[in-house]
Amino acid sequence: MVDKIGNKAAKDFSEEIVFANNGNFHVKGAANYDWGMKDRLSRIFNPKTGKTVMLAFDHGYFMGPTSGLERLDILIPKLANYADCLMGTRGAIRSSVPPSFNKSIALRASSGSSILQEDLSHESMVVDIDDAIKMNASAIAIQTFIGADGQKETIEELNKAVNLGSKYSIPTMGVVAVGKEMERTTQFFLLATRMLAEFGVQIVKTYYCDDFEKVAAACPVPLVVAGGKKIHEKDALALAYNSIQGGAAGVDMGRNIFQSAYPEEMIQAVAKVVHEGYSDVEAYEFFLHLTKVSEED
Repeated sequence: MVDKIGNKAAKDFSEEIVFANNGNFHVKGAANYDWGMKDRLSRIFNPKTGKTVMLAFDHGYFMGPTSGLERLDILIPKLANYADCLMGTRGAIRSSVPPSFNKSIALRASSGSSILQEDLSHESMVVDIDDAIKMNASAIAIQTFIGADGQKETIEELNKAVNLGSKYSIPTMGVVAVGKEMERTTQFFLLATRMLAEFGVQIVKTYYCDDFEKVAAACPVPLVVAGGKKIHEKDALALAYNSIQGGAAGVDMGRNIFQSAYPEEMIQAVAKVVHEGYSDVEAYEFFLHLTKVSEED
């Protein structure tokens, strides 16, 4: 029987030691996957850098037309070229993303409640795996509420997605949800990210936190850090930089890109951090340069 009383807190994460089971593949923990799974992961994570810039625009599935996402058909074509992966719902992708873009897709496959209902923690997998296959999804994304009222149901739905994804070589991205009652502590993210990885997901989307290096080291699959609510561009680039330096394999930004006054310039600056090793200061200077050029044009 599991008993947390007397359980010793983990302390030796060996953050300085590179993950030991990568073989010659560029995605963490994926050395033993089959060819199809690796192919899809290689569409998400750039083989040259092992990193990804995801553009998240799935907010409408519970928030409606969020500021900046009023017209997906206008916005997404402007930003898609600068992203490695597009994260959205099947309705948004089919209606507003031209298939000629040939971008990897992280398909939002779970939903439950709208913003009108305070408790959003009861989500289930609502996209049939056949539809994910028809959409040529590179990954299916399932929101999981660890420590919330809907924990059991969302864990079961996540495992269903992992089982189906494994059957058809489609990676599952487990999305760590943080409800209003949950603290964004190092200990919480150590627990949540590790749980999702041990359930079998190939990617974990999470949040940046204190001692993020420990969280990244303890998770045997790549972490992609969420951008969260809109903050100043300088701060968002610092978030991206700190995440990559802390061991993340990429960022999945939405509002900090499409709610910027200069979304095209912002996503290019984020890509400089993720793929070219720019510091947050260098990336912000790059962003300011692009905005100046844009204003002159």
